[in-house]
Amino acid sequence: MKTKPLTENARKVLEARYLKRDKSGRVAETPEKLFVRVARAISGVEKKNKSKWCARFFDLMSSLRFLPNTPTLLNAGKKEGQLSACFVLPIGDAASIDSSDGIFNTLKNAAKIHQSGGGTGFSFSALSQPIEAMQLYDRATEVIKQGGVRRGANMAVLGVDHPEILRFINCKRDLKAITNFNISVSATDLFMKEVMSGKKEAKKIFDQTAEAAWECGDPGMIFIDRINEFNPTPQIGKMESTNPCGEQPLLPYESCNLGSLNLEKYVLGQDLDWSLLREDVWSAVRFLDNVITANVFPIPESGEITLRNRKIGLGVMGFADALLRRDIFYDSEEACSFGEKVMGFIEKEGLEASTELACEKGAFSAWKGSRWQKLGYPKLRNATVTTVAPTGTISIIAGCSSGIEPIFSEVFYKNVLSGARLVEKHPDASTAAWCPAWKVSIEGHVRMQAVFQKYSHSAVSKTVNLPAGATVEDVKKAYLLAYELGCKGITVYRDQSRKTQVLESVDLCVDC
Repeated sequence: MKTKPLTENARKVLEARYLKRDKSGRVAETPEKLFVRVARAISGVEKKNKSKWCARFFDLMSSLRFLPNTPTLLNAGKKEGQLSACFVLPIGDAASIDSSDGIFNTLKNAAKIHQSGGGTGFSFSALSQPIEAMQLYDRATEVIKQGGVRRGANMAVLGVDHPEILRFINCKRDLKAITNFNISVSATDLFMKEVMSGKKEAKKIFDQTAEAAWECGDPGMIFIDRINEFNPTPQIGKMESTNPCGEQPLLPYESCNLGSLNLEKYVLGQDLDWSLLREDVWSAVRFLDNVITANVFPIPESGEITLRNRKIGLGVMGFADALLRRDIFYDSEEACSFGEKVMGFIEKEGLEASTELACEKGAFSAWKGSRWQKLGYPKLRNATVTTVAPTGTISIIAGCSSGIEPIFSEVFYKNVLSGARLVEKHPDASTAAWCPAWKVSIEGHVRMQAVFQKYSHSAVSKTVNLPAGATVEDVKKAYLLAYELGCKGITVYRDQSRKTQVLESVDLCVDC
């Protein structure tokens, strides 16, 4: 069994992060063996046709048409066995940093998750001193390596009506502070209406949020009422936070595993191979559902609610590459129409696949009273099926553009691997300058996110990349448009607003 040819950067990432090592620390696994290991572990939970599904899952991954999230690639088939990328943990009742046992109990659970390769999200809204708690968590995260290969990642969310909201908004303007957190303001519908009507206090909070984001990229905003409007299991509880990249709102203790289809692999002339895409959606849904069964959860509460709701998040990567192959500009109505067609198809087929799995293996146990039941859907195996993730390192492995982002530029640095800098040169560099991320209009970024949100049961990871010369008013415009168009959250990043950033343009000849 052979994998598709891997790029040099893909091999660097696999060797640095993913491939097994022997006791002396030397790489002791090939990419082919990694995919075999994962395919065997994930197909191993099937009660029949294990060899059939093992072969199918291997083909999905080795062809680079589909890859699961990093913890699955890292830990499937190993003793650790923690396979989920996303967790949300509750902190507890209102209390000070000095008196809340809940703060330290949650920190202990977060440490277990980080050590197993997962990321954590928290709402600090119940605490009277949220910044101090965040600083404590940040220091603890600094000394923890996720599974030995990933620096701990966290999301901090604070309600817009919290007394400390202005301190929270500005807490990352010192770029050396709270470096292991992304932060998001949790904005209610009432707050957004007050902003639009010009209410003084709401406008002050909104303005400072935009100013801080303009300066350093944080905070983002999540629209919490919209998130809970689409909560698939409202009878269990409300969602208050997301995973570190914002695409996965979750209930307390819930986890989710993600996977992405590489759309570039399905381009067939000026269309897609819809038959192959359908087949792969169905296989990927089964794969991700099997991950839940195979998972070794780091804390029991997480296992209980995850097995109850069986949330999965199937999304895409290579979207910009697929557009490029079809000569479609990212910042165009045609691109949005293509995105809507593709993600609508994936959601439709994903729901049908989950329905068939429910007939075969049973519906998720919290089906009764779920949003799906109230909408008249047939029983589903999974409370959510679709999510659009950022696909940071797995898109490097797949050799494609990340998530639904435009191509950053024809040649750029990608800062990964604990300080390593990979030079990424697009294979079609001569035409990849068609519309780099920082040249896409605000409307182009946000409308594309909104198109994919329509068919994403969770949320969409998307950065509105702005040029260095963008203004605070541009940031406000992005926030308001995202709310107007039905997004569940929004992240804005102005080029060069941080000395070190994940993606950097390279000023060199593309023919070099």
